Amino acid sequence: MSEGVQDLGFAADYDAPIPYMQRVRDYYRGLGYGAPYRWAHYAEVPFQPLDKPLGECRIALVTTAAPYRPDSGDQGPGAPYNAAAKFYRVYSGDSAGDPDLRISHVAYDRAHTTAEDSNTWFPLRQLRLEAAAGRIGALAGRFHGAPTNRSQRTTLSQDCPELLGRCRADRADAAILVPNCPVCHQTLSLTARYLEANGIATVIMGCAKDIVEYVGVPRFLFSDFPLGNSAGRPRDPASQSFSLELALRVLATAPAARMTAQSPLRWSDDPSWKLDYANIERLSAEEIGQRRAEFDREKEIAKRVRGEPAAA
Repeated sequence: MSEGVQDLGFAADYDAPIPYMQRVRDYYRGLGYGAPYRWAHYAEVPFQPLDKPLGECRIALVTTAAPYRPDSGDQGPGAPYNAAAKFYRVYSGDSAGDPDLRISHVAYDRAHTTAEDSNTWFPLRQLRLEAAAGRIGALAGRFHGAPTNRSQRTTLSQDCPELLGRCRADRADAAILVPNCPVCHQTLSLTARYLEANGIATVIMGCAKDIVEYVGVPRFLFSDFPLGNSAGRPRDPASQSFSLELALRVLATAPAARMTAQSPLRWSDDPSWKLDYANIERLSAEEIGQRRAEFDREKEIAKRVRGEPAAA
């Protein structure tokens, strides 16, 4: 720290939102892959104001979590990345139930969280409580699952129209979208834009600030937590309730597009967890080789799940 500021109480330089886009670019370059991924980016952002009080609105929930499939390998807390558990089409489920959804198929932060509490990334139960308390008018009869596609064209041409149709069929006035991994944040940012452009107000609850803001969305609640905890800390109902309440406030009160609110909650007193995710500089040559082999293996599994031919 420069002379004269040691006693000013400054935070560590790295105690800032993780630069996921740059981390991911550097990571895959370090693994030996080619041209960096191009993230979606827009200058103009659609905005649909709520046309009625929040207490009269029907709210839909959109997730990137996957239904548990017993025949698809380990999908439990702390499971390694599992491409066999991925899904490639929009699905819907009953909002009145307690579905068994998992996030083993996406790149959440496995170093600092284990996905043992689905309420941290799928706030369905909390939304039911909000509806029962009259904070929202009603919870839509179905929640919806959005596939995590690296192809923005597929997301925009296939998945977004399908999600819009289902939200309209459920008479949703607004939607809360909760992503988990870096590409999940792009997918649901594109979805939020599409819903807003077609008359449905949205708010994203997410942890990847740079990705969401780079895409350009109407409303965003940013929680500076490890990926996989967009809806609060695990086993911490107060944090989950507070996070959803903030998201609803953003939904109801945002005056214009590109509204970002940051949760005041901190993951830990020690911010060094932010240095680990996809940080190629922290990996040895042996670890980089192992990561490359694992990634290639999971790509082949994903191709089989999609029905594509494997590499020669």
